[in-house]
Amino acid sequence: MSKELLNALDALEVEKGIKKDVVIEALEAALVSAYKRNYGQAQNVEVEFDKTRGDIHVFAVKEVVAEVFDSRLEVSLEEAVQINRAYEIGDTIRFEVTPKNFGRIAAQTAKQVIMQRVREAERGIIYDEYIQYENEIVTGEVERHDHRYVYVNLGKVEAVLSHQDQIPGEEYKSHDRIKVYIYKVENTSKGPQVFVSRSHPDLLKRLFEQEIPEIFDGTVEIISIAREAGDRAKVAVRSHSEGVDPVGTCVGPRGERIQTIVNELKGENMDVVEWREDPAEFISNALNPAEVIDVQFNPENERACTVIVPDNQLSLAIGKRGQNARLAAKLTGFKIDIKSESEFAKISDTSDAANSDTEED
Repeated sequence: MSKELLNALDALEVEKGIKKDVVIEALEAALVSAYKRNYGQAQNVEVEFDKTRGDIHVFAVKEVVAEVFDSRLEVSLEEAVQINRAYEIGDTIRFEVTPKNFGRIAAQTAKQVIMQRVREAERGIIYDEYIQYENEIVTGEVERHDHRYVYVNLGKVEAVLSHQDQIPGEEYKSHDRIKVYIYKVENTSKGPQVFVSRSHPDLLKRLFEQEIPEIFDGTVEIISIAREAGDRAKVAVRSHSEGVDPVGTCVGPRGERIQTIVNELKGENMDVVEWREDPAEFISNALNPAEVIDVQFNPENERACTVIVPDNQLSLAIGKRGQNARLAAKLTGFKIDIKSESEFAKISDTSDAANSDTEED
């Protein structure tokens, strides 16, 4: 057993990168517990592993005292000096108590410790590999699903896709290959846990980087994203190179680039708008495809504004169930109140009349 154990420890160090000393330390601790459990002993014991021969020895550790009250933990000074005249009260002495059949227990324990260390090492390797992909997009294969998750095989680990991370209405069938965004990697007691998403706004950002070289190399920058997964998204972009149209670059010839992204997201509508330093211009662009007549900012709240649109553009500006206005607000970071031209005129007239009456008074 001793030679086999030494060979196993050497192989672990070479093949798995698990240090021999680390395994031996864990083995010695496990053998202390195994000895106490199997032999019903409560004394202080130490287990020593001979790294050269592979032999295992068990020692009872006793303290030298003037009067012995517990022979399992103590030894008298009189008995101690018979072993070595240098012993004094307070010293500790190790007595070998290795049972004859302890080799069988040691072999079983060693196997368990080694297997545990191998599992821990493999988990560590997988965690180290996938933590590199946190906040990145990868392609996986749908394996199965239950009431909590869709499980996606990423190669060496099975990632989980929760309900809130799924695109509403999208079906996931076994063996479907899908692109997912890794937003969290945890090293748990059961092994690495990888959480992925199809609804995360950064999935969209990574898809733009994959499909549009100018975004990947920094010529065009994504400033912000507002997304209602599976339905519609707005992406604000700016160019860092004079003469490069950021919107046209993202859309591509005949819309080919943006269509590839739309297809990957199963038909999610995509509005690409140009970011402008002037907030009024940016808000106007964000409400695309509606026309904007004017943007007036609230003097009491610098992040709130009223947007005036033509009467026939009001429903378009607000969008179905308020979606266009809602996404524009998320994209720009402004609270947006949309008014039709005639409605705003009435409000202005009423306000002017009120101010006039006040002045006359």
